[in-house]
Amino acid sequence: MGDWLRRHDPGYDALRRAARAALIMPSMFALCDVVIGNPVMATFAAFGSFAMLLLVDYAGTLRDRVLAQAALGVTCAVLICLGTLCSQRTWLAVVGMAVVAFAVVFAGVVSSVLAGATTSLLLAFILPVSLPGPVSSIPDRVAGWGVAAAASLLAISLLWPSPVRNPVRSAAIDACRALGERLRAEVTYILGDGSQTSRAAHEAVVARADAAVARLHDVFFATPYRPTGLATDARAVIRLVDELRWLNAIVLRSAPKLHPPQPNPNICRVKTAAASVLDCAANLLESPSGGAQVMTAALAEMQSALRELEHDMTAVLPTRPSADRNEEARAVVTALDPSFRAQELSFVVTQIATNSDFAAAAARRTWIDRLLGRQPQGLPGRLSAAQERASSRVARHSLWLQNSVRAAVALALAVLVADLSSVQHGFWVAFATLSVLRSNALSTGQSTVRALLGTTGGFVVGGLLVYVIGTNTALLWVLLPIAVLLAGLAPAMISFAAGQAAFTLTLLILFNILAPAGWKIGLLRVEDIALGGAVSLVVGLLFWPRGAGAALGRALAEAYADSSRYLAQAVAYGASRGDGPGITSPPPYEQALRAAAAARRLDDAFRGYLSERGAKPVPMAEVTSLITGVVGVRLAADAVLDLWDGDGAPVGDRSTARRELLSAAEYMASWYARFAASLTLREPVPEPLAPDRVADGRLIAAVGDDLQSAGHETATGVRLIWTGDHLDAVRRLQERLVPPARAAVAERSRSPLEDLRHWSPLHGRVP
Repeated sequence: MGDWLRRHDPGYDALRRAARAALIMPSMFALCDVVIGNPVMATFAAFGSFAMLLLVDYAGTLRDRVLAQAALGVTCAVLICLGTLCSQRTWLAVVGMAVVAFAVVFAGVVSSVLAGATTSLLLAFILPVSLPGPVSSIPDRVAGWGVAAAASLLAISLLWPSPVRNPVRSAAIDACRALGERLRAEVTYILGDGSQTSRAAHEAVVARADAAVARLHDVFFATPYRPTGLATDARAVIRLVDELRWLNAIVLRSAPKLHPPQPNPNICRVKTAAASVLDCAANLLESPSGGAQVMTAALAEMQSALRELEHDMTAVLPTRPSADRNEEARAVVTALDPSFRAQELSFVVTQIATNSDFAAAAARRTWIDRLLGRQPQGLPGRLSAAQERASSRVARHSLWLQNSVRAAVALALAVLVADLSSVQHGFWVAFATLSVLRSNALSTGQSTVRALLGTTGGFVVGGLLVYVIGTNTALLWVLLPIAVLLAGLAPAMISFAAGQAAFTLTLLILFNILAPAGWKIGLLRVEDIALGGAVSLVVGLLFWPRGAGAALGRALAEAYADSSRYLAQAVAYGASRGDGPGITSPPPYEQALRAAAAARRLDDAFRGYLSERGAKPVPMAEVTSLITGVVGVRLAADAVLDLWDGDGAPVGDRSTARRELLSAAEYMASWYARFAASLTLREPVPEPLAPDRVADGRLIAAVGDDLQSAGHETATGVRLIWTGDHLDAVRRLQERLVPPARAAVAERSRSPLEDLRHWSPLHGRVP
């Protein structure tokens, strides 16, 4: 039994929640029904206990959980008041349900705390709006829910408190340390003798780093919503995920293949310093109270090594035209490539250090700073972060927006159907709609069937129990905690259908204690589930029936298009730095925000795709490669912007080199525009671009010519070459993107639903 529990409930989270509810829910129900003698309070206390203990489970420290639980209780009280007021008129109930449902579901973009409480918040409105009552009933309803909320605070604090859980932070700490170890092992391998033993040791370290980054990826995408909140340290930690994933890709791409006869000491110094920075970042995330000075020293060492490397690399730039520019370009690019890898590495590691420092600074704030919302310098406030997240999801193709609209329409229609049909316990119709509604029509239909089967099973078992027990309420009181325990355990440990069966059994016992009606209560429950499932299925068929699969393709296309435009603008800005007022391109901050917004919508679509039931036609490794590619293009743009943003205004004519870079950037952006179009089936997936040695030669020659005329500003020349290298890195990325894109496009082209999407009743299939 213990092994079975550990397999089906790792960490015993479901058992902890169910055991608390089994103790608290019957106790609060008995307090309000037997001791106080108020059936309205008893009803709201029972469902409040379900909502506050079974439908939500916050992570973090005990203090954070208690504060979130208290805020949830207060918000639910407000929704109960609104729901009761709206219940006076049918049209008001329908409109109110639509508005509240949309607001609650869409608000989840702001924080995972809100996203995780969506069902509890909706239940707090569904229950009162579906049970018409006078305004005078509001105090009793709020009091019943308040009793449950107060008991839930005591329960999560005293009854088997959950351990402090921050899985993303823990996985990020492990990944930082593993990647730091990998960088040191790489330096050791390069400087070593190249023996089989040293190679095996290096490969073992590489495997550990890959595993740590893979765990971080799995933990990050383990929930259907982005696991972060408005807390400052949480926002900073989440930014590390993309950076650590891409850092591992950079290390992989630059892993040593051979032992150079004369390893560059400054490159080794940069990598060793970067490893120290990663260790400091891990230490700050683990213990925010100290280590900031050590981090500052490690960053200074890495930047010093990078400046020395940049100075050394100026020696390979051409000082006069060469007869064979292509051969010269090949030699220069080959010589500069290791230094570019070190520069790319240092940029991402600096970003990781900055976000780790933000997280630590936020954790070190005094209670008064937290109370007043004072943020560490350089990090946007909570309101700005919330506005940025919400605004990124208002696009028409946003999966989060689609899910919010779908939920609002479905729940409003469920309230209307329940009222017009005059069914008893009409809130079951709306709650059933919420339970079975999924992101696509097929999953909604499957969930409806499972809910009906489970409810019917629960009705049969519960009906037999009630028939045998009869009017013996004492025995019903004994069975109630057992039923609640099963209702809490079954969904997590057995199946959705088993959960519906256990919940139906609980309701049969609960309502027969309040007002004995025998097995008929179960029959009403089956009817209401059928009505709610039918509403969900109709809405699922009418509103974006294809779900996250279609949204994922569009989100990928938008993310690649926006990120490649951001890269082109960053190159234009860098190449024109110092050319004078009216000539220098403006910093592409607007394009950066647009690319970040597209990345958030892609994150939502990918999570929705992962959470949908059924086989995934495209292997997840290939989908992940496409997701990671977006990160690579956007971080390349960030790196180009960072390369030039802090640079002083160099003088001299660089017009020839700028033209070469702008031409290369536009060519790259046009390829990614075609690639984005292919993901939505508008054109075939393009072939990866081949290396353009002629263009490389023109760029090297242009840099040499321009720098000669400007007094040979070699530091600027290295930056120009590195900017071209960032473009080339994005070009090389194409080889990893084309195969999974072709597989995804081929699968979508074979989908019958895709044929329906392109079908016009007047003209047949349209392109």
